Amino acid sequence: MLAMVALLAAIALPRVPMATSRTQLEAHAVEVATLLKADRNAAIGRRGSIEAVVDARGRTVRSGSNARFVRVPDDVVFDAVLPQRCNGRPVHSAITFFSTGMSCGGMIRLTRFDIGYEVRVNWLTGAVEIVAENGL
Repeated sequence: MLAMVALLAAIALPRVPMATSRTQLEAHAVEVATLLKADRNAAIGRRGSIEAVVDARGRTVRSGSNARFVRVPDDVVFDAVLPQRCNGRPVHSAITFFSTGMSCGGMIRLTRFDIGYEVRVNWLTGAVEIVAENGL
């Protein structure tokens, strides 16, 4: 009997996806922040606007300056608070950076149970920061 349980466990365990740990959750937040900072720097360097596309349903953030994107695992809750208008124009699920370094702002929250990280983009300065939220 014990041998049967061990055999079933050996077969089933590799197929069970590993849950996202606190460290992995933080790494995803850092990846998102790094992508957004790179887009901000590209907007300044190119002297033009860059839009990072945020797809909460698809669980991705896609760079507007290169082919990079970050996909968040399915066991992580992905929320975004984005402006509806930017510089008087409608915005569709994006964080926009301008040649001045400024932005229309936005926030992406990644949570798993009671652990969370917010990636915040300041609308005035365009600065990107990560804020840990423990015990939501």
